[in-house]
Amino acid sequence: MSANPPERVKRGRVKFALPFALAAARLVCLLVPSFISITRSSLSLCCSRRCSLTSILLSSLAALLTVALTACDGGPPKFKSTDITGVDYGRSLELTDHSGKPRRLEDFRGKAVVVFFGFTRCPDVCPTTLADAAQAMKQLGPDADRVQVLLVTVDPERDTRKVLAEYVTGFDPRFLGLVGDLEATRRAAKEFKVYFEKRPGRTPDSYSVDHSAQSYVIDPQGRLRLFVRHDRIAEDLADDLRVLLK
Repeated sequence: MSANPPERVKRGRVKFALPFALAAARLVCLLVPSFISITRSSLSLCCSRRCSLTSILLSSLAALLTVALTACDGGPPKFKSTDITGVDYGRSLELTDHSGKPRRLEDFRGKAVVVFFGFTRCPDVCPTTLADAAQAMKQLGPDADRVQVLLVTVDPERDTRKVLAEYVTGFDPRFLGLVGDLEATRRAAKEFKVYFEKRPGRTPDSYSVDHSAQSYVIDPQGRLRLFVRHDRIAEDLADDLRVLLK
């Protein structure tokens, strides 16, 4: 009689062990996540020979542990935009909104915040970005009330509060324009690693402003999470905001 149990017995034992493995996975999910790597390391020892019943059970257990841990924490969020979680910038913003109210990032805790630097006389990137952001808000439906879009002007000389109010609310009445003096604008731009530079025009008032075109997304806990290219707002922003608002 063979010393090895018949294949049916092996399968029966594995099937019998699965409920216990799942229970163990739930416990490990709470206490010892590193157990998965240990289990997989154990499995690697039998790669060069025919696996025994023990290795089959270990393999089943490792798979179940992975599934259980994923169910517990959902795994890392899947963003379409560039995930910059943990960077050491984009932590503060102190300007005045278009209604005259002093604003700080902390004012928007509980909401996802989209921050874009631009100006009202911008010929292309700025209106396109805000139009795409407004479309993303529509796609979010009721969840849009948990999102705040901010336009920080890089042209404080011409973008008065009145000008900003008329401009940003033309895209969505919930949008806010932020303005400060030139020094405050530079501080804000530096904090978010945004470049801007005034370019002279034919007349003193016809100058333009070169500036970075990216947007940033801050999560409801106040952490800078995403770098969004201006040409990806329409495609990516709504989906990424849904992930952050879960």
